Amino acid sequence: MAAVTSSAASAAAGLQVNAAGSPTDVAMMYLQDETTDGDMGNLSLEELDLTTDEYILDEVDIHIQANLEDDLVKEALKTGVDLRQYSKQVEAELQRIEQASIKDYIKESQNIALLHNQITACDSILERMEGMLSGFQSDLSSISSEIQTLQQQSVSMNVRLKNRQAVRSHLSQLVDELVVPGAMISTILESPVTEQEFLEQLHELNNKINFAKELSFRETLACSDIQDIVDRLKLKAVSKIREFILQKIYSFRKPMTNYQIPQNTLLKYRFFYQFLLANERTVAKEIRDEYVDTMSKIYYSYFKSYSGRLLKVQYEEVADKDDLMGVEDTAKKGFFSKPSLKSRNTIFTLGQRGAILSPAELEGPILVPHTAQRGDSRYPYEMLFRSQHYALLDNGCREFLFLSDFFMVAGNSALDLFNCIMGKTLSMFLKSMSTYVSDCYDSIAVFLCIHIILRFRAVTAKRNVPALDKYWETVLELLWPRFELILEMNIHSIRNTDPQKLGVLDTRPHYITRRYAEFSSAIVSINQTFPNERTHTLLGQLQVEVENFVLKMAAEFPSRRDQLIFLINNYDMLLGVLMERAADDSKEVEGFQQLLLARTQEFIEEILSSPFGGMVAFVKEAEVLIEKGQLDRLKNEEARITQLVRGFSSTWKQSVESMSQDVMRSFTNFKNGTSIIQGALTQLIQYYHGFHKVLNQPTFRSLAVRSELINLHHLMVEVKKHKPNF
Repeated sequence: MAAVTSSAASAAAGLQVNAAGSPTDVAMMYLQDETTDGDMGNLSLEELDLTTDEYILDEVDIHIQANLEDDLVKEALKTGVDLRQYSKQVEAELQRIEQASIKDYIKESQNIALLHNQITACDSILERMEGMLSGFQSDLSSISSEIQTLQQQSVSMNVRLKNRQAVRSHLSQLVDELVVPGAMISTILESPVTEQEFLEQLHELNNKINFAKELSFRETLACSDIQDIVDRLKLKAVSKIREFILQKIYSFRKPMTNYQIPQNTLLKYRFFYQFLLANERTVAKEIRDEYVDTMSKIYYSYFKSYSGRLLKVQYEEVADKDDLMGVEDTAKKGFFSKPSLKSRNTIFTLGQRGAILSPAELEGPILVPHTAQRGDSRYPYEMLFRSQHYALLDNGCREFLFLSDFFMVAGNSALDLFNCIMGKTLSMFLKSMSTYVSDCYDSIAVFLCIHIILRFRAVTAKRNVPALDKYWETVLELLWPRFELILEMNIHSIRNTDPQKLGVLDTRPHYITRRYAEFSSAIVSINQTFPNERTHTLLGQLQVEVENFVLKMAAEFPSRRDQLIFLINNYDMLLGVLMERAADDSKEVEGFQQLLLARTQEFIEEILSSPFGGMVAFVKEAEVLIEKGQLDRLKNEEARITQLVRGFSSTWKQSVESMSQDVMRSFTNFKNGTSIIQGALTQLIQYYHGFHKVLNQPTFRSLAVRSELINLHHLMVEVKKHKPNF
């Protein structure tokens, strides 16, 4: 098979070498090659040159070993076949196959020759196509270079176009800015400043002025061509604007003029001042100074007149240095009698005065003095103070916002300008207030004024107007020390009060205690919104002095019973007044509740001691001995126990009735009296229940008098019948 394959390969090689020959020639060439190969195969061992490098013994040995591995050789050796004979058979078979193969090649010679011709034709066609593609490649290379050239030209042209467009845009803008149209000239020269067209052309003129300034810095020659026209238009515009604004400012000076209307007009044309400030600072300063001078005088005149008229509708009779909490009621006859609210104000009672701090009243319409005078109305100082300062707040906020908007100022500049206008007015206010405060002894009025200022300060903060902050602080610095001084004077007046100089003793609430109750509740209720520690401290000192005063007054009564009635009446009245206005958990309320509870419990013990003292003493004594385990010490007290049982059974109803009537006569507050009676009856039942428990002890179980004890449930039913209902 190897020989056949070798022969086929040689035939194919012959076809390729001699492609133009006939099929017979090709076959003959093949036969010659095969004969040559056969001759080489018939060479004997003697003819081989074994001394050359190609046939060294090692290689022969390797070849033999390889053949021995062949399956056919192994099979032949295994079966004992004669290799020579077998070799001849194989050789004969190979020759037969070779002859058959030659015949096949000769038979297919026509097809092989045709295939050879076709391959040759294909080679020529491919050669021509290669030439054409090479031409195409050459043409494409030249086209690519042309495209690159065109692209470079396009980029260059695009850059030149952009440069020209940029130059055109700048030049067009420059020309537009430099050109002064006729419409602008005619409008600036002829149109009124209130026309919308004038305002629009003024904006354009301002732009051209700014542009001309910018060009002048660059030393642009074209700027000189329009400079003269622009300057003349600017002077004309400045002249017309100055005249217009000054006319509006002068109109403020006319009597009965509502200056807010021309202010609103100026705000509509706020650009006028901006134009002056940018182009003619001298005129802008003139207008600003004129406005400041005019408005300063207007505000000063208005508020001075208004304040003076307000004082004419104040209460004629006001508190003086003798109107203190600890002053005797007889020291100033009729002062603490019920006054007419149309003529004067109360000193220690808040009444309806606190309503001024409500949002509706606080920011309500201001008082009109001449209307109040016609109606013969009079008002406390805090109402005049509120009206005066709300007018100041309202006008001050509006003025500050106007200044910030029209004159384009902010921060410290706005505050300085505001102070230039309102400074004189504010100084007048402070001077007037200082004069009033130095001679004022109405602490509630001063305290209300303080809280009015605190609320007005919050209003200005909400409106984002800081212009009056310094003024508010100055007013508070005037009012707080005066309020504290008046409060300290009242504290000293109560501390120095002599009970023996206060007239006839009476167990009803004392008028000084009532003054304190009204005053303290007023201050506590006002102070809830804006708490102040200094105020709490002073009220605490005042409360201590009042408690001491009540104790000193109680000590003037000879009996402990009257002392307790006096203390309970005063504490109850204090609580009643305080709880109307102050919170239930306030320090003042809690303090007097504890005092009232302690004195009430002591009074209950006091009123039970007279009719039921023997039983109460026995129960307390027995309970102590029971705890110690020494109850036998009372074993011999049968007579005493018998007397207590029979005495209680026979007199308890009359005693309870008498006690109830006595309590109701002793206390001015029926509700408090009822509470005390209920407490006393409850305590009585508890003592009698304790009496039952003591007699149920083994020591006293043999006593016959135990059968005479009143049933506890029956006693409770009977006691309920004696509870008063109010």
